[in-house]
Amino acid sequence: MSDVLVEVQDLEVHFPIMSSGAIRRHVNDVRAVDGVSFQVRRGETLGLVGESGCGKTTTGLAILRLIAPTAGLISFDGVDMAGLGPGELRALRKRMAMIFQDPYASLDPRMSIGKIVAEPLEIHGLVDSRGEKNRRVGELLEMVGLSPDYRNRYPHEFSGGQRQRVGIARALATEPDFIVCDEPIAALDVSIQAGVMNLLEDLQRELGLTYLFIAHDLSAVQHFSDRIAVMYLGRIVEVADRVGLYEQPHHPYAEALLSAVPVPNPVVERSRSRIVLEGDVPSPIDPPTGCNFHPRCPKAFEPCSDSDPVLAIVGDHEVACHLYPGP
Repeated sequence: MSDVLVEVQDLEVHFPIMSSGAIRRHVNDVRAVDGVSFQVRRGETLGLVGESGCGKTTTGLAILRLIAPTAGLISFDGVDMAGLGPGELRALRKRMAMIFQDPYASLDPRMSIGKIVAEPLEIHGLVDSRGEKNRRVGELLEMVGLSPDYRNRYPHEFSGGQRQRVGIARALATEPDFIVCDEPIAALDVSIQAGVMNLLEDLQRELGLTYLFIAHDLSAVQHFSDRIAVMYLGRIVEVADRVGLYEQPHHPYAEALLSAVPVPNPVVERSRSRIVLEGDVPSPIDPPTGCNFHPRCPKAFEPCSDSDPVLAIVGDHEVACHLYPGP
């Protein structure tokens, strides 16, 4: 059995832009994801970080085939998902799930908590009777720290943290191997973020789960992830283990991103220099030629505007930068 559970190669997700008027024509594309490659190993948490709009969530949705990729390979446990028919894809989907960012928008307000958690069980035919379904729903609610007595209540009766726990219970219903966590604490109060993070860690340890943890909170990613992939304008620019990335980032964008993370020690914080990037993030409709980051990069030089850098192995890092040319 391979150590790699999920493999993504040259993934592209482009959204077409159509002209207005009576005759609609395809005039351009939004290049939300533009050639992304990475692996997620069994039992690990891979953090995917970057600025808002860089394509993190779109990458997660494409891996689960909730949106169709434009190009590239997505392999789950050695199976190429692009070649699967609807029935085969449905069977494989039992082994993967998603925890959404907004617990207020991701739960149907017309459904009770019990029905929300039971829905995946019914869709995949995992329970044979009402009694078995009720028992399993109770187990799932207890697993995330909620009372089984809450099953007849509705989402509006719960706090944001409790709603997110319901979302986690729903994701666990089919006993998945792989879960995409799409900024699962971003919409929660700071006071309850740690509780949800600890719950996710406990579940991973107990159930052997594999996570793709999407976030823009770099402190949370550092605490929660085993390895981290840094994304900029639809592309991966650096991948490394969390210690190596935070202690010595190689890509200029990763350096700038991590320089913005506050350090709780005031003496150390005063001694640090903040890297302030000039300009705005380019549009994914018309990305720059060459390296996407070169218009804002303080270390850009001649090749950066002409050719795309490829991910090259630099020690324990993978870096897409002309400062570290590949073989």
